[in-house]
Amino acid sequence: MLAAVDDAPRFGMVAGEASGDLLASLLLPALTTRWPAAHAAGIGGPRMQSLGFDAWWPSERLAVNGFVDALAHLRSLWLLRRELGARLLRERPAAFIGIDAPDFNLGLEQRLKQAGIRTIHFVCPSIWAWRGGRIKRIARCIDHMLCLFPFEPALLQAQGIDATYVGHPLADLIPLDPPRRAARAALGLNDSDPVVALLPGSRGGELRDLAPIFLQAAVQLQQRRSDLHFVLPAASGRKAALQALLQAHAPGLPVQLLDGRSHEALAACDVTLIASGTATLEAALFKRPMVIGYRAHWLNAVLFRQLSYLPYVGLPNILCREFLVPEYLQQACQPTALADAVLAQLDDAVRAERLHARFTELHLQLRRDTARRATDAIATILEA
Repeated sequence: MLAAVDDAPRFGMVAGEASGDLLASLLLPALTTRWPAAHAAGIGGPRMQSLGFDAWWPSERLAVNGFVDALAHLRSLWLLRRELGARLLRERPAAFIGIDAPDFNLGLEQRLKQAGIRTIHFVCPSIWAWRGGRIKRIARCIDHMLCLFPFEPALLQAQGIDATYVGHPLADLIPLDPPRRAARAALGLNDSDPVVALLPGSRGGELRDLAPIFLQAAVQLQQRRSDLHFVLPAASGRKAALQALLQAHAPGLPVQLLDGRSHEALAACDVTLIASGTATLEAALFKRPMVIGYRAHWLNAVLFRQLSYLPYVGLPNILCREFLVPEYLQQACQPTALADAVLAQLDDAVRAERLHARFTELHLQLRRDTARRATDAIATILEA
């Protein structure tokens, strides 16, 4: 049972995809530090499970890529949410914490809130970037929002939604001075090796749509610069798929295929070719030049353009409010264009220094001891 006890609160929790698993894994230790007998259960990934999270279902069940992919899995996701909601209503946790995955979590949170269970959402949906109308639904679904970015609470509070800025946990986890030399030693790379990190995403749809393009770009890069070294981190459960893609699209490419270890890859590299998403913020916190590439189903792209308010999609550009790093989206995301852009970043030392300074400012802004702040906010909610 998840029933709450004063000194041992029980939490329901859902984290979607690899990024949600990472965020939740940074929050869970702080919860158990405050409440050593606390217990959390629901949907989670391998990082969470390694910390004792009781995963009734794995977070991979929620790893869909955009509207079109979600429609293809709509029935299974709806059935999963219904079954999870029923179980949580039986168990009656002290609070439910939804980690990202708003399209799945908000509906679940509304059902739980209506039944008298406190609902907390960790990571404000990007209403400031697109689909701002969701704020009315958010108000119906949650009791409190834990915000990663400093401008978000005011937007929510204007609509009567309680919110706390807690900073970004990755800014606490990633050192201000990236451990480049140590990361290279761990990966068997020399200090003088020019290194490109390839991060084509963790979802199945992203690997299908982006990995071939990124690998073809890497082949062109290697043909132009034979001294380049490539590292390719594989998300949990994706290594075999990437091995097959390497064989099909880049046979003979001198690349290290890693089991996870994306942070070592980012710390070690000189530049990264990277899919749009949370990983771009990680790259910025590692102070790395990057080229962002992304392709989505054409209908997803049309909907995003219609509902978007900003001229950029990469988190570093959004947060810094300027095109700091290049973005190649949809049909512009082609191997030759990506290879050209990576070489331009690799050879521009002045630009790299500017990025380092700007990303350091961003890092300091987001570093707020997020896990403690979030846990303090959760404690206040439980005591209300």
